[in-house]
Amino acid sequence: MSTHTDFDLPITAPGVLAPDALRDAKVRDRMSPTAVRMFFRLADLWKLAVDQRRALLGDISRPTYHNWQGGKIGTLSRDQLERISLVLGIHKGLKLLFADEASANRWFTSPNRDLPFGGRSPLDRALQGSIDDLYAVRRYIDAWRGMK
Repeated sequence: MSTHTDFDLPITAPGVLAPDALRDAKVRDRMSPTAVRMFFRLADLWKLAVDQRRALLGDISRPTYHNWQGGKIGTLSRDQLERISLVLGIHKGLKLLFADEASANRWFTSPNRDLPFGGRSPLDRALQGSIDDLYAVRRYIDAWRGMK
Protein backbone atom coordinates (compact mmCIF):
# COMPACT_ATOMS: atom_id res chain seq x y z
CA MET A 1 0.00 0.00 0.00
CA SER A 2 1.26 3.49 -0.81
CA THR A 3 0.16 6.97 0.11
CA HIS A 4 -1.20 9.85 -1.93
CA THR A 5 1.23 12.75 -1.64
CA ASP A 6 -1.34 15.57 -1.59
CA PHE A 7 -3.09 14.24 1.51
CA ASP A 8 -0.79 11.46 2.73
CA LEU A 9 -3.75 9.09 2.48
CA PRO A 10 -3.51 5.29 2.33
CA ILE A 11 -4.31 4.18 -1.22
CA THR A 12 -4.40 0.76 -2.88
CA ALA A 13 -4.28 2.00 -6.49
CA PRO A 14 -4.17 5.45 -8.10
CA GLY A 15 -7.23 7.31 -6.83
CA VAL A 16 -8.49 4.42 -4.69
CA LEU A 17 -8.43 4.71 -0.91
CA ALA A 18 -7.66 1.66 1.17
CA PRO A 19 -10.93 -0.06 2.23
CA ASP A 20 -10.72 0.98 5.88
CA ALA A 21 -9.28 4.45 5.27
CA LEU A 22 -12.47 6.33 6.15
CA ARG A 23 -12.61 4.64 9.52
CA ASP A 24 -9.48 6.55 10.48
CA ALA A 25 -10.35 9.97 11.96
CA LYS A 26 -6.94 11.35 10.86
CA VAL A 27 -7.65 10.43 7.25
CA ARG A 28 -11.15 11.95 7.44
CA ASP A 29 -9.73 15.08 9.08
CA ARG A 30 -7.27 15.60 6.20
CA MET A 31 -9.94 14.98 3.56
CA SER A 32 -12.75 17.02 5.10
CA PRO A 33 -11.87 20.62 4.09
CA THR A 34 -11.16 19.70 0.46
CA ALA A 35 -14.27 17.52 0.22
CA VAL A 36 -16.51 20.30 1.53
CA ARG A 37 -14.98 22.89 -0.82
CA MET A 38 -15.51 20.57 -3.79
CA PHE A 39 -19.09 19.90 -2.71
CA PHE A 40 -19.85 23.63 -2.44
CA ARG A 41 -18.40 24.30 -5.91
CA LEU A 42 -20.55 21.58 -7.42
CA ALA A 43 -23.65 22.69 -5.48
CA ASP A 44 -23.08 26.21 -6.83
CA LEU A 45 -22.74 24.83 -10.37
CA TRP A 46 -26.00 22.90 -9.93
CA LYS A 47 -27.62 25.99 -8.36
CA LEU A 48 -28.84 23.99 -5.37
CA ALA A 49 -30.76 25.70 -2.59
CA VAL A 50 -29.39 25.51 0.94
CA ASP A 51 -31.96 22.91 2.00
CA GLN A 52 -31.10 20.75 -1.01
CA ARG A 53 -27.42 20.93 -0.12
CA ARG A 54 -28.18 20.02 3.48
CA ALA A 55 -30.25 17.03 2.33
CA LEU A 56 -27.45 15.70 0.12
CA LEU A 57 -25.07 16.02 3.08
CA GLY A 58 -27.34 13.92 5.28
CA ASP A 59 -29.67 16.60 6.61
CA ILE A 60 -26.97 18.45 8.46
CA SER A 61 -28.19 21.33 10.63
CA ARG A 62 -28.32 24.88 9.32
CA PRO A 63 -25.64 26.06 11.80
CA THR A 64 -23.32 23.25 10.70
CA TYR A 65 -23.95 24.09 7.05
CA HIS A 66 -23.18 27.77 7.61
CA ASN A 67 -20.07 26.91 9.63
CA TRP A 68 -18.83 24.77 6.75
CA GLN A 69 -19.68 27.51 4.29
CA GLY A 70 -17.65 29.93 6.39
CA GLY A 71 -14.66 27.60 6.43
CA LYS A 72 -15.20 26.16 9.92
CA ILE A 73 -15.01 22.52 8.89
CA GLY A 74 -14.36 19.87 11.48
CA THR A 75 -13.76 16.22 10.77
CA LEU A 76 -16.56 14.86 8.62
CA SER A 77 -18.10 11.51 9.39
CA ARG A 78 -17.60 8.56 7.09
CA ASP A 79 -21.23 8.97 5.99
CA GLN A 80 -20.71 12.62 5.06
CA LEU A 81 -17.55 11.86 3.08
CA GLU A 82 -19.28 8.99 1.28
CA ARG A 83 -22.18 11.30 0.41
CA ILE A 84 -19.83 13.92 -1.02
CA SER A 85 -17.98 11.21 -2.95
CA LEU A 86 -21.25 9.95 -4.43
CA VAL A 87 -22.33 13.47 -5.45
CA LEU A 88 -18.96 14.08 -7.11
CA GLY A 89 -19.21 10.68 -8.83
CA ILE A 90 -22.66 11.54 -10.15
CA HIS A 91 -21.28 14.77 -11.59
CA LYS A 92 -18.31 12.99 -13.15
CA GLY A 93 -20.59 10.39 -14.70
CA LEU A 94 -22.83 13.08 -16.16
CA LYS A 95 -19.82 14.86 -17.64
CA LEU A 96 -18.80 11.62 -19.34
CA LEU A 97 -22.30 10.93 -20.66
CA PHE A 98 -23.24 14.37 -21.97
CA ALA A 99 -21.44 16.66 -24.38
CA ASP A 100 -22.24 19.79 -22.41
CA GLU A 101 -23.17 20.89 -18.90
CA ALA A 102 -26.62 22.16 -19.94
CA SER A 103 -27.66 18.75 -21.31
CA ALA A 104 -26.36 16.98 -18.21
CA ASN A 105 -28.24 19.38 -15.92
CA ARG A 106 -31.41 19.04 -17.98
CA TRP A 107 -31.32 15.23 -17.68
CA PHE A 108 -30.47 15.42 -13.96
CA THR A 109 -33.37 17.76 -13.17
CA SER A 110 -36.04 16.36 -15.52
CA PRO A 111 -38.69 13.75 -14.65
CA ASN A 112 -37.55 10.24 -15.55
CA ARG A 113 -39.84 7.21 -15.82
CA ASP A 114 -37.03 4.65 -15.44
CA LEU A 115 -37.38 2.32 -12.47
CA PRO A 116 -35.08 4.04 -9.97
CA PHE A 117 -36.82 7.39 -10.42
CA GLY A 118 -40.53 6.58 -10.77
CA GLY A 119 -41.37 9.78 -12.64
CA ARG A 120 -39.19 12.00 -10.46
CA SER A 121 -35.94 13.55 -11.58
CA PRO A 122 -32.64 11.92 -10.62
CA LEU A 123 -31.96 15.01 -8.50
CA ASP A 124 -35.27 14.52 -6.66
CA ARG A 125 -34.29 10.90 -5.98
CA ALA A 126 -30.91 12.01 -4.62
CA LEU A 127 -32.63 14.58 -2.40
CA GLN A 128 -34.78 11.97 -0.63
CA GLY A 129 -32.17 12.01 2.11
CA SER A 130 -31.00 8.42 2.30
CA ILE A 131 -27.48 7.53 1.24
CA ASP A 132 -29.15 4.65 -0.64
CA ASP A 133 -30.85 7.24 -2.87
CA LEU A 134 -27.47 8.72 -3.78
CA TYR A 135 -26.14 5.23 -4.48
CA ALA A 136 -29.16 4.49 -6.69
CA VAL A 137 -28.51 7.54 -8.87
CA ARG A 138 -24.78 6.81 -9.02
CA ARG A 139 -25.35 3.14 -9.93
CA TYR A 140 -27.84 4.12 -12.65
CA ILE A 141 -25.36 6.53 -14.22
CA ASP A 142 -22.52 4.02 -13.96
CA ALA A 143 -24.67 1.32 -15.57
CA TRP A 144 -25.67 3.71 -18.35
CA ARG A 145 -21.97 4.33 -18.95
CA GLY A 146 -21.46 0.55 -19.20
CA MET A 147 -19.61 0.15 -15.91
CA LYS A 148 -20.31 -2.76 -13.57
